[in-house]
Amino acid sequence: MSSDLSILAADASRVSVLSEALPYIQRFAGRQVVVKYGGAAMVEEGLRDAVFRDLALLACVGVRPVVVHGGGPEINHWLHRLRIEPCFRDGLRVTDADTMDVVEMVLVGRVNKQIVNGLNQVGGRAVGLSGSDGSLVSARSLGERFGLVGDVAGVNPAVLAPLLEAGYIPVISSVAPDHLGRMHNINADTVAGELAAALQAEKLILLTDTTGILRDRNDPGSLIRQVTLNEARGLIAEGVVQGGMTPKTECCIRALAQGVTAAHIVDGRVPHALLLEVFTDAGIGTMVVGRHQPVPA
Repeated sequence: MSSDLSILAADASRVSVLSEALPYIQRFAGRQVVVKYGGAAMVEEGLRDAVFRDLALLACVGVRPVVVHGGGPEINHWLHRLRIEPCFRDGLRVTDADTMDVVEMVLVGRVNKQIVNGLNQVGGRAVGLSGSDGSLVSARSLGERFGLVGDVAGVNPAVLAPLLEAGYIPVISSVAPDHLGRMHNINADTVAGELAAALQAEKLILLTDTTGILRDRNDPGSLIRQVTLNEARGLIAEGVVQGGMTPKTECCIRALAQGVTAAHIVDGRVPHALLLEVFTDAGIGTMVVGRHQPVPA
């Protein structure tokens, strides 16, 4: 009898979750959601599988996810195997020609296809792309001191339209050519933000290895659940946002300033973080918005 009651309670919990998700499914159906995929969620098998299932489910209920990925640990692994010493300057990977060959090989030829295959295995329909495919992303150099490291010079979202319309999940590696055709390594957060802006996406979601924006970086309980554009700028100016969280917050600010409805910094170490952020009232990370919206207690 107790076993039957446990099963009934579990079933009731699932039904409750589905019921809570329904308004969000209805609201976001047909809308683009750009997800920057990185951190522990790319490395740990259980988290990786959860992300793939989340993305496949989003596509199944009519949301149109676009995935942008990096792959720093995998790049470092192959540089080590090839006896190429990694070099960083101002937090950026200095990318000479040999390093760029490895970056392109790893991101386009290995990591991208692993993600595509993983999504296809759980019922998604994924297509792998880089910035050069269909001139999707063009790069401009950050300067000689960084080598072949670039920023986003332009985005051509038209190449994604038929894929999204047909229900495919584009998976995009963060490398792109400049006007001379030279491939550049671009920060994946930056590519995701600019793609979200070009697509006028409903959401930009950055999967990270942090809880979100903290009022006190030493207190996980000080998570700021929601912040406006102006408040986010103020948090950077005050030094509340610092270190690696600064470029992520700036990425969210730029995306919203260009028309993205909301941007989220989400802890990818939490299983099913994507669904928890998109399809529940409370969410789990920090949401950056143009103006405050009601948040459940």
